[in-house]
Amino acid sequence: QVQLVESGGGSVQAGGSLRLSCAASGRTIGNYDMGWFRQAPGKERELVASIRWSGAYYYTNSVKGRFTISRDIAKNTLYLQMNSLKPEDTAAYYCAAKSGGSVFYRDAQSYDYWGPGTQVTVSS
Repeated sequence: QVQLVESGGGSVQAGGSLRLSCAASGRTIGNYDMGWFRQAPGKERELVASIRWSGAYYYTNSVKGRFTISRDIAKNTLYLQMNSLKPEDTAAYYCAAKSGGSVFYRDAQSYDYWGPGTQVTVSS
């Protein structure tokens, strides 16, 4: 099993930056597809960015060029650097892990392990 704990959320003005961290324990994140999801009130949980066990990246269109996902396998930590934040980025952000395989999944139901989440609020 993998235990995940997010940190780094907070309140910023539009145009600002935040860096989220997800500390993992139990297993190495290098063996998992790791993702950052977000969920705004009344909306479905969506995959924002992912880095697969193979190192392949995925970004949802709305964050391309603004967000960067990375991992430090030695520290067993996943990161999400968020720049040029917009009010529509306001949501609870969750770190998730899925056992690595040949198929890439973007739906939340396919991920096995979750952190408790961290809130990001962007004001205009």
